[in-house]
Amino acid sequence: MRSDVQKLQQFLKTRMPGPHAYVVLLGLVRFDWPSVLAQIEKGLPFSTIERFIRNSGLSQEDVLDLLQIATRTFMRRKKEGRLSPAESDRLVRAARVFATVLHLFDGDASKAAAWLTDAQRAFRGETPLKMARTEIGAHEVERLIYQLEYGVLP
Repeated sequence: MRSDVQKLQQFLKTRMPGPHAYVVLLGLVRFDWPSVLAQIEKGLPFSTIERFIRNSGLSQEDVLDLLQIATRTFMRRKKEGRLSPAESDRLVRAARVFATVLHLFDGDASKAAAWLTDAQRAFRGETPLKMARTEIGAHEVERLIYQLEYGVLP
């Protein structure tokens, strides 16, 4: 069985099943935007955060910080079995950013995780992970990745 990261790499090569293929990192199987949006609004199953932690290689602490979820809330969500819609939205954003970084590092999750947790001059010494806590910060991380990928200096 192929890993989720390998599936994503194949999706990126073939450009199928579309622009939201990164949700495979969460264990989701529907990639069209109406389905992804409906799943976010319902609240993703708790297993999606566990799957993202496993696929990203990031520590649980780093992921909870990225998603702005306190440890006690995390434990409560585990017991409930579902994330809130806001937490789900942040998790999908995290998967999108991670997929972008993963693409830069040719599918090497450990290199992607290391880059995300390393302070970047372009972010005034902040880590990309910290920047990605907000939507505008996530866009800046993605913009920097595209600049690095295409050889454009930031």
